[in-house]
Parts: sequence; C-alpha cells; structure tokens
Amino acid sequence: MHIKDWKKEIFTIPNLLSLFRLALIPVYMNVYMNAVESWHYFTAGAILAVSCITDLIDGKIARRYHMISTVGKVLDPVADKATQFTLTLCLSMNYPVLRPVLILFVIKEGFQLIVGIIHFRKGKMLPGALMAGKICTTVLFVSLIALVLLPGLPHNAVTAIALVDTGFLVFSFISYIQAYFGKNIKVQDMDT
Repeated sequence: MHIKDWKKEIFTIPNLLSLFRLALIPVYMNVYMNAVESWHYFTAGAILAVSCITDLIDGKIARRYHMISTVGKVLDPVADKATQFTLTLCLSMNYPVLRPVLILFVIKEGFQLIVGIIHFRKGKMLPGALMAGKICTTVLFVSLIALVLLPGLPHNAVTAIALVDTGFLVFSFISYIQAYFGKNIKVQDMDT
C-alpha cells in the first residue's frame, strides 16, 4: 500500500473526530477529578456530551460520504472504550459501588481486545458492533453521565444504576462470546 493510500485511510473526517474524542479524555478527567462546584460537574458532563455527539456524527459521515476505513473500524471503538473506561474509573473513585462495574468492563473489553487481535492477525474481524454492544454502550453512557451531572444522588439510586449497568455488561459480554465462538459465528474476512 502506498503512503498516499495510508493518508486517505487515516486522515478522514470520521477518524479525526475519533482522535478528537480521545483528546477529550484527559480534559474530562481533569475537570471531573477537580470538581467542587456543581458547574464543574456540568462542565464535565458537557465534555462527555460533545464526545457522544461526535461519536454519532463520525459514523454518519463515514457511511454517507463513503469514508469507512479499516483504521476507522478500529479507532472508533477504541475511542468509545477509552471514554467509557475513563468515565467508569473516575466515577468508581467517588462511588465504590461502581467498582464491580469497572472490573466487569475491563474483563469484557480485555476479552474483546485479545480475541479481536487474534482474529485480526488472521485477517478477520467482526463486521461492526453487535446490537447488544450498542445498547450496552448507550445504557452505560446515559447512566454514567447522569451520575456525573447529579453528584448528590442517594446511595440506593447509585446502587440501582450499578446493577443495571452490570446486567447490560453481562448481556453484551455473552453476546460477544457467542459472536466469536457460538454456533453462528459473526467474524468475517476483512476484505468483505
């Protein structure tokens, strides 16, 4: 592959938006971890909202303007997972009840990373995120952003959020295990 092809593959608007989302992570961490006033939490939530909006936009641009690339297929989920991990990590420092959610998230994503790399080296990958993964991502983002914006929620509400998040993570994890190793394996050649 020529260098020109690599530039076309990497420097697309969707990929630049994914890189922007990655750049927002340390900004969010700094704002949230140093938050004292309610407007600090609102600012952290606004940063996450910008991240979510760019996530929605990059996929639509990629599909509409035929900018789907192999780099983008890897970069977009990396930006999503890095944002989710950071969000869960920061919140679990303030809400210990979220630590099991963080541990399950790391196990699930670690599994997907390792199995994904193994398949990638064989020239195969999932054609995209599974519906269970998309639903889980949405639930995690909505519930965790709510915790950022509403730092004074009672313990019972935070516990309920942790249980819901755990349930969706387990459901998504099982779906990905089946996609890689079940009867109806969804892994495809990267060329298709």
